[in-house]
Amino acid sequence: MEVFYFGSTRKIYKEVYQKVAKVELKQPIVQAIAEEIKDAQSVVLVDYRGLTVAQDTELRKQLREAGIVYKVYKNTMMKRAFEGTEFEGLDNCLEGPSAIAVSKDDATAPARILCKFAKDAPALELKGGVVEGTVYDVAGLTELSKIPSREELLSRLLGSMQSPIANFARVIKQIAEKGGETAEAAPAEEAAAEAPAAEAAETAEAPTAEAAETPAE
Repeated sequence: MEVFYFGSTRKIYKEVYQKVAKVELKQPIVQAIAEEIKDAQSVVLVDYRGLTVAQDTELRKQLREAGIVYKVYKNTMMKRAFEGTEFEGLDNCLEGPSAIAVSKDDATAPARILCKFAKDAPALELKGGVVEGTVYDVAGLTELSKIPSREELLSRLLGSMQSPIANFARVIKQIAEKGGETAEAAPAEEAAAEAPAAEAAETAEAPTAEAAETPAE
């Protein structure tokens, strides 16, 4: 004869239900993280503990202005979202409180902004990151942070292109100015050359006139 313990069965069902409910609640968050890191140029993890409210607000502002997504998630959520992706190499960084910075445009922007911010706010600690498919530790991210931004590189490129053009324009202007001076000097030189010729002609004409006026004897 089989004996059923309804109390035990009810407890098992309750535990299973709770687990399923938790999974269902976590799934949208995992999907959101997966969507954020999809096609990302870089992902950097940081430990934000110790930041003041003002520092955290300023950091979020700087990252947002650079087009970087910055959010705090549970490590278990991020670990599940990283599974099967190039960001799976960050699993060993998922210890303690973690925030994630994601950039889909500028690959070095997260490392550059976070490293710079950490100099004035030592409480912010970088953990590691993935930039264009390569996993970097803190030292590697620090080196990447020294690479100028795309805007700075474009500005330098335009500056280097404009320098030869500016020099060329300066030379052309100088040539034009010298050409103008030469053109102005030419009439003066012609006038100076004509003056002695005119004087010589007058001198030659004077004796002839006098001879004509003297009566013949």
